[in-house]
Amino acid sequence: MELNFAALHEEIAGLIPDRPCLVWRDRQWTWAETTERTRRFANLLTAMGLGRKGSLESCTRWQSPHDHIALYATNGNVYLEAMIGSAKAGAAAVNVNYRYGPEELAYVLNDCRAAAVVYQRCFTPTLEAALPLLERPPALICVDDGTDHVLLDEAVDYEASLAGSSAERPSVEWSGDDLYVLYTGGTTGNPKGVLWRQADFLVAALGLRPGAGDDTADREMIERRTKGARLAALPAPPFMHGAAHWNALSCWLNGGTVVIQDRTDRFDPADIADTAERHRVTSLLIVGDAFARPLVDELSQRRRDLSALRHVLTGGAILSPAVQADLLSLLPEIRIVDVLGSSETGRQAVADTSGTSPDGAGRFRASATTAVVNEDHTRILDPTDTTVGWLAQGGRVPRGYLDDPDKTRQTFPQIEGTTWAVSGDRARRRNDGTIELLGRESVTINSGGEKIFAEEVEQVLKAHPAVFDVLVVGRPSDRWGQEVTAVVALRPGRDVSLEDLRATAEPHLARYKLPRGLAVVDQIERSPSGKPDYAWARAVVSDLSDP
Repeated sequence: MELNFAALHEEIAGLIPDRPCLVWRDRQWTWAETTERTRRFANLLTAMGLGRKGSLESCTRWQSPHDHIALYATNGNVYLEAMIGSAKAGAAAVNVNYRYGPEELAYVLNDCRAAAVVYQRCFTPTLEAALPLLERPPALICVDDGTDHVLLDEAVDYEASLAGSSAERPSVEWSGDDLYVLYTGGTTGNPKGVLWRQADFLVAALGLRPGAGDDTADREMIERRTKGARLAALPAPPFMHGAAHWNALSCWLNGGTVVIQDRTDRFDPADIADTAERHRVTSLLIVGDAFARPLVDELSQRRRDLSALRHVLTGGAILSPAVQADLLSLLPEIRIVDVLGSSETGRQAVADTSGTSPDGAGRFRASATTAVVNEDHTRILDPTDTTVGWLAQGGRVPRGYLDDPDKTRQTFPQIEGTTWAVSGDRARRRNDGTIELLGRESVTINSGGEKIFAEEVEQVLKAHPAVFDVLVVGRPSDRWGQEVTAVVALRPGRDVSLEDLRATAEPHLARYKLPRGLAVVDQIERSPSGKPDYAWARAVVSDLSDP
């Protein structure tokens, strides 16, 4: 069996057709029902002329042979149906951040050359404003969410279209060479599409073991994992982020049930706790302290029966030891698994903490393909070498960034004759062999799991007439990990408030990118060549009063 989303989903559905596959609010879909809906979506795309347009062999490392289907929606059954259904059509789904403004949305849709957009009705105004900025008009498929926005011109209704589409297995040959595309704005500045072969992604990111052939799955292993599985996973972050839908896909590969919380427009700790209790969730994915602190507060105020919960997974932001201890005091039977990885590397290392092993926080056990490379990316450091270097991943890694040869070569360099993924994290080996993550030297800000590129915010803030110069940095926050803070030098005789800056930026940026703090200085420190001194700016904001 091919290491391919579509092939694996069909195989598992054949083994456990009547078991719950997906649960959301008052609805439950069996594996057979989800399979039918994903087939109908695939056949809908095929009827639109969308799918695979060539072979991977004819593409460079930064090219894709697929039509790209943009998913512009919050968590729900449609997101995962459309992701798997796109694969079944030979197309590739593309994650889109639903918090983007029109210009940001248009950038991603243009960059991926979206052939279709599956959009939630509540996002109609933003999409409508973005459409005139697109280089090609995509097909539009609207998911009704009860809001009263009218259907955009040429758009079709998702449910009506599925009802009119064939439920037969699509006549598409599925391959491990089919691509999985993940858009990320973390290490690359503007959002870029990471291109993974599905076979490589399933092994490197989701931990699936290949069979006798490099790109085939072990059928016996799949049967063992699925037939005995009683996994119920709740990915709390938005599916538009890789970690969340990776968690969902991993659950499905084990024959489990993906559970979605009732409220999907924001993180609601009470709703998360209630959903986990109601559906006997066994695995919960969160994003560091930003999710864990409110959850701890909620469970401290009102306990739930979470006796089925076995694992709390976290990644993408720091989960501090103190908060881990609070979680374990409330849920003593759980194991906290801190996953170290990125869109460009897959899973690289994990740190486990439990009531019986409380000292595991921050001590990442590296996978066999994880290494630390030297300063100039020319040499792999020996496992006994404790020199600070760059965290790297070998073995199965992405092919590159969509339509970006320069960044492909930078992030996926050849080192000692092998292609490595070097995502920009500083790290070193400890004497015990574990990895110490030292952080990223770039100016990317991580706020509640959202990655924010500082220069993008700076350019928008400079449009304010009172602003002469500005740097944007991340300031430590107990809840969010970091919060966006502006260091501003004003024009003579002018004044500005934080509310003024936010009002200037709000039409152009997603709300999570807006500054939460402001420091006014006489002059922005820069090098003689004009390069900004971000270390100085971070020191400036450290003196601000606590939020």
